[in-house]
This record gives sequence, structure tokens and C-alpha cells, in this order.
Amino acid sequence: MRLPVLRSGVRWKIAIAITAVGALTAAALSLVVRNAAQVSMLDNAREVQMERVRTAQRYFEPPANQPARTQARLNDPALPKELQQLMKEKRRGTYVEDSGGTPRIWAAVPLSNGDVLSLQTGISPSSRTILKDLDRALIIGSVSVVVGGGALGVLIGGQLSRRLRKAASAASQVAEGQTDVRVRDAIGGMVRDETDELARAIDALTDALNARIEAERRVTADIAHELRTPVTGLLTAAELLPPGRPSELVRDRAQAMRTLVEDVLEVARLDSASERAELQEIALGEFVTRRIAALNPDVPVHVVHESWVSTDPRRLERILLNLLTNAAKYGKPPVEVTVEGRVVRVRDHGPGFPEALLREGPSRFRTGASDRAGTGHGLGLTIAAGQARVLGARLTFRNVEAGPPPSPEEGAVVADGAIAVLWLPEHAPTNTGSFPMLPLDDGVRDKE
Repeated sequence: MRLPVLRSGVRWKIAIAITAVGALTAAALSLVVRNAAQVSMLDNAREVQMERVRTAQRYFEPPANQPARTQARLNDPALPKELQQLMKEKRRGTYVEDSGGTPRIWAAVPLSNGDVLSLQTGISPSSRTILKDLDRALIIGSVSVVVGGGALGVLIGGQLSRRLRKAASAASQVAEGQTDVRVRDAIGGMVRDETDELARAIDALTDALNARIEAERRVTADIAHELRTPVTGLLTAAELLPPGRPSELVRDRAQAMRTLVEDVLEVARLDSASERAELQEIALGEFVTRRIAALNPDVPVHVVHESWVSTDPRRLERILLNLLTNAAKYGKPPVEVTVEGRVVRVRDHGPGFPEALLREGPSRFRTGASDRAGTGHGLGLTIAAGQARVLGARLTFRNVEAGPPPSPEEGAVVADGAIAVLWLPEHAPTNTGSFPMLPLDDGVRDKE
């Protein structure tokens, strides 16, 4: 069982931490100050009380034996036991008695005749007022410290959180293919902290990956370009062979190699992000119907409603060709094409796309299998996805679920065909003459 995940921002974590520390510090200091003030006040009251009882002692000690003019009492039965013990030892002393939350100060001295003279008073009203004022001041100070600490935590945490969000946004743009974005420039600021170190590390990683990808792309393009001439010569030479089965096999393999070389070159051009669409206004339904009839007359086209779009007809035709070829090679008939507004759907009734393609999107240089059982696809869908990005469109993939498996041992839901959906954009062209290019991973799965 998975435990619930509590999500909170860095800003609030820092604010809560500073507020908690401030609250604990304020509470501890308040208790210390309050206790110290009360102890000092009680010590002073005990000294005063002792002076008063010693003054009263002169009226009771012989030979004076004058009438008492003080509040002192002889042999008070309410004398605390602690003072009674001191009196037995012939020692004078003071004692603070807590009676119902109000402390009372006792002072007692032993007389020469064996009697005990004692005096008791409570805390003076002025002292109680001072303690109340001190409590009020400590409470106000503690609340101010907590509120100020919380505000400071929000300010500091907000600044750090804002920098981290900018770094995450810039990193996401890099992941989407905008290789010119730099995380360090995105976060900005004059302060240098760990966020800047993280940004520099991401930028260095981006530069290294870009350099490696560019090197691999150039190697692939150079190899394909160097192969084009000998493959063309091989295909020409194969045409000169005498008729026969061996000659047909040679020509077939030579043509397959030439197609592979052209596809590799096209993939390299798409990876370079230098391709631009030559836009034209076309009626999408009429265009798809006409092109599908030329590519494969057996595939029916259903136009739900017509829509005019601004796109590149050559690239759109290339996408349709690759989708139809993929459906015919890996799916099962009937293959159906539906045009609804700016959306074109190509469906077959085969075993569906493999989970790896639905999860990760098309992958280049992977050969397909007639049963789509997990060996993947070749360059066809990769080129189609790349051409869709040049058009500013999205190419998504999903399977049609036929229902649950006959038995639990047979696995997950059975697929009843694969659907490739091309979503043409509604936005106006950019200044470069092309729609904004979308990243490869954006919308490779159809969630509808």
C-alpha cells in the first residue's frame, strides 16, 4: 500500500522552520525572563520582610518588653514547617509560601525566651502589576518575533523557491529541445548560492549532451550521404542485369538500401531543426481524400466536416504515406482514414501499438515485426513525428481496447487496432514561415 505524499513548497518549509525556531526561542526567553524577574522580586521581598521582623524583634526582646506596634505575631500556629525547623535550631529565616497561586512571604526569628516571632505578608499590588506588565510585554514580544520570523521565512523561502521554479522551467524548455536556453541566465539575480551551482551543472550537462547529439547526427548524416552515391550506382548497375529471379532480388535489396539511406538523411535533417514548412492554404478533407486515393485506393476516407488549414502539402503527404505504410505493414485491414476539422485519424484493426511506443514515442533504427509484438518500428513513424513537429502539429498514438482478456493468465486488455492521430495547429505562422515546432515528447500519446 502506497503512503500518501504530502507536497509542499520550499517557501513554506523555510517559513515554517524559521517560525518554529522563533517561537521556541521566544517562549524559552520569555520563561527565563519571567522566572528571573519573579525570583528577583521574591528575593527582594524576603529581604524586606526579614528587616521588618528584626525591627519588630526589638519590641519583644527583654528588657524592652514594650507593646507591639507591628504586625508580627508570637508563636503563630500557621508558621510553615520549614521555618519551625529553623526555629528549633535557633536560626532566623524566610520562606515563600504558595497559597492558591498568590505567594506569601514569611520571616521568623527566635527570641531569647524561647518564643518565635514571625511576620507574613503577600506580594504588594505594585509588584503584581509589574509582573502583569512584564507578562504582557513578553507575550507581545514573542508574537512579534514569531510573526516577523514567519514573514522573513516567507521572504527568504519565496526568493529561493522563485529561483528554483525558474531553473525548473528553463530545464523543461531544454528538455523540450530549446537547446539555446541557459538555466543560469533564466534564474538571474545577484546572489550566488547553491541554485547557481545547480544551474551551471545543468547547463554543462546540456552542452555536453547537445555536443554529443550533434556529433552523432553529423556522423549519421555523413555516412548516409557517403552511401548515397555508391547505392545509386549499385541500383543503376542492378537495372543492367539480365531478367531473372536473382536480378530481381538484387534490385529489390538495392532499392531497400536506397530507401534506408534517404530515410536516414531525412531523419538527420529533421534532427538539425533547420527544416521550415512552405505553407499553403488547403482544404484538408479534399486534400487527404485525393492523396490517399493516389497512395492506396483501397483505403476509405471519411470526411466528417471540411476545414481549411495553412500547412505544407508535401510534408503532410509524407506523414500520410508513412502512417498508411505502417498500418499496412504492421496492422490488419481494413485501414480507415477520418478527417474531422483539423484532425486526421488513421486506424487499422491489427494488434495495436506496442507499449514501448505508447510510453516513449517512436524510436529510430528499430525494425518492426508483423505482429507488433515488441520489436518496435523503423524510421517511418520517427519521420512522420518529425515532419509533424515542423508543421507545428502533434502526432499521437493509442490503441483501441477490444475488452478484457479471456483469462487472467493471458495478460492485459486486448487491443482491437491502432489509431494514429494528426492534430494540425490553429495558430498563425511565425515570422520564419513555419509554425512553432513542438518537442518530440509533447503529445506522443493520445489521452482521449
